[in-house]
Amino acid sequence: MMTLAEKIMAAHCGKKQISAGEFVNVKVDMVLANDVTAPLAIKEFRRLGVKVFDPKKVVMVPDHFLPAKDISSAEQAKFMRDFAREQGVIYFEVGEMGIEHVLLPEKGLVLPGDVVVGADSHTCTYGALGAFATGMGSTDIAAAMATGDIWMKVPASMKFVYHGTLGKWVGGKDLILHTIGDIGVDGALYSAMEFVGEAIDALSMSGRFTMANMAVEAGAKTGLFRVDSKTLDYVKPRAKRPYTVYESDKDVQYMRVIEYDVTKMEPQVATPHSPANVKPVSKLGKVEIQQSVIGSCTNGRLEDLQIAAQILKGRKVYRDVRCIIIPGTQEVYLDALKAGLLDIFVRAGAVVSTPTCGPCLGGYMGVLAAGERSVSTTNRNFIGRMGSPKSEVYLANPAVAAASAVAGRIVSPEEL
Repeated sequence: MMTLAEKIMAAHCGKKQISAGEFVNVKVDMVLANDVTAPLAIKEFRRLGVKVFDPKKVVMVPDHFLPAKDISSAEQAKFMRDFAREQGVIYFEVGEMGIEHVLLPEKGLVLPGDVVVGADSHTCTYGALGAFATGMGSTDIAAAMATGDIWMKVPASMKFVYHGTLGKWVGGKDLILHTIGDIGVDGALYSAMEFVGEAIDALSMSGRFTMANMAVEAGAKTGLFRVDSKTLDYVKPRAKRPYTVYESDKDVQYMRVIEYDVTKMEPQVATPHSPANVKPVSKLGKVEIQQSVIGSCTNGRLEDLQIAAQILKGRKVYRDVRCIIIPGTQEVYLDALKAGLLDIFVRAGAVVSTPTCGPCLGGYMGVLAAGERSVSTTNRNFIGRMGSPKSEVYLANPAVAAASAVAGRIVSPEEL
């Protein structure tokens, strides 16, 4: 009897049976690094004096500070670019790039049953595809680039069951915020979170990517979804190599099973300074904002922009609010352009950026001053995350972020 996480790991370490707590050496299908984490990984890799184990299985995406915001970010990107060209690894940059965790699934580089390690904590996003994906430190990534495998402890699995039907403005972001609010930022520490239930079956791929992305905010090693017809509809046109679908055994024992009825759930908002400080939007009180950010590896997909456009169409962003919209990739940007969404955003008084992580980590394209507040579809709201340590970030879904941009304070779309 094995869970989904155990089955994928077992298949990648040549064992018929493994269990939580075991240490295994796992072969990886993809290794990822970005402009923040790659330079250190490259420096460590160079000390080994070898070539990458397989150039088709290493991806470099400079996305945090690109297009380069200053000299040091330009130098970091150049260092990474030179290495990528020298080693012949997969490389995406300005003009064909995107935010790594939106880009890799879109390009068919991550598939069901894969083991993926990335020098970025939100690598767990790919669990939406039924892949075991996790973030690691740059030195571990250097070792993975050299050898093609990684030493890992098998995580225990927790099962989260979501019953009921979601309301109009409620989606994956609200489910994961509610869950983190319930169990805390260490509630799934070094665990594999498995998401199931009728509300999950009804959830779009975009919503699933959002939930898997924020599994790490509950301390999880990864967040996993069962592969169903929606997953296969997403994967089949993109896959350029074979893949294997795994499922948890029916009567397998989980470390813990947590169940929710989400039928009456309203949009959720994480208040400063933790993703676990979660309240329903109606319980928030009057919170005025100076900025609204819609984008990131959490909510920068086409569906997220479509939701924002539904609310912004024919309306105006409040005069004291900067509304910044960031498509997750060039493809998302182009699809939004074709659908007329960019026209809606600009006419509403929002600004549309090239794909970048930018403001999520306080990099650029929306850094906050002392005393400013932002509502954001990003994944973290720690002190100083988006700029000044005296600023505040509230996490919400794209509908709430768009409605709040119009109202000048954090509101439910119902209020408009």
